[in-house]
Amino acid sequence: MKLNLNADLGESFGPWPMGDDERLLGIVNSANVACGFHAGDPLVMRATIQEAKRQGVSIGAHPGFPDLQGFGRRQMQMTPDELHAAVLYQLAALGGMCTAAGIEMTHVKPHGALNNMACEDITMSTTICDAIRAFNEDLILLAPVLSELARAGESAGLCIGLEIFADRTYTDTGSLTPRRLPGSVISSSDECIKHVGKMIEAGGVVSTSGKVLKTPFHSICVHGDNAHAVDTAKALLQALQAQGHKFMTLPDIIA
Repeated sequence: MKLNLNADLGESFGPWPMGDDERLLGIVNSANVACGFHAGDPLVMRATIQEAKRQGVSIGAHPGFPDLQGFGRRQMQMTPDELHAAVLYQLAALGGMCTAAGIEMTHVKPHGALNNMACEDITMSTTICDAIRAFNEDLILLAPVLSELARAGESAGLCIGLEIFADRTYTDTGSLTPRRLPGSVISSSDECIKHVGKMIEAGGVVSTSGKVLKTPFHSICVHGDNAHAVDTAKALLQALQAQGHKFMTLPDIIA
């Protein structure tokens, strides 16, 4: 398969470090960069963009809820107008940084609770997609497989990159197992490799009960804030390349 490996990066804030962006950017093909609402700040955004450019990694915006204290993982209720403006604001922030650095912003991937809620709520999904179109209708929407967000993106005429997660488990409906439940996060590199291997072999999502939900996918996410993120990304890349799979940036796959 032609595959993309992505990670959520640029999530440090002021003196508080998060993840190992420099090493991950030497492994992944695409970076989803926090835009200052759930994590990140202007200096972190600029440094992440510059390093991604140096490493030849495609850059996307990673907009989330305005929730620094909760890292964007707490549900919030926003009106459609508020959500539209919040997403547009974050796209404009990262897009402006990319323009100043002389690199193109190629995609958008919502973060955390915003992403999870949009995957099940067609109104939220449509609002997010409207904001993306208002900013740049040529941006790729990186959305979880089998989600309302992906369906809304297709209806809006956006280019869609379908994503699976290497370090998260799935329910029988194809949604991510909620983080509050045991076993929702896969904690070892070997288990992540096995998890992705099962999905490639099955041609779709494999739930914790063993149920297979057939779906195409383009990109594999490794969360940059996990303690074993670098080891997992490197081991996963090497294992899948050894099996003959080819890795490239998201625009190269979707084009």
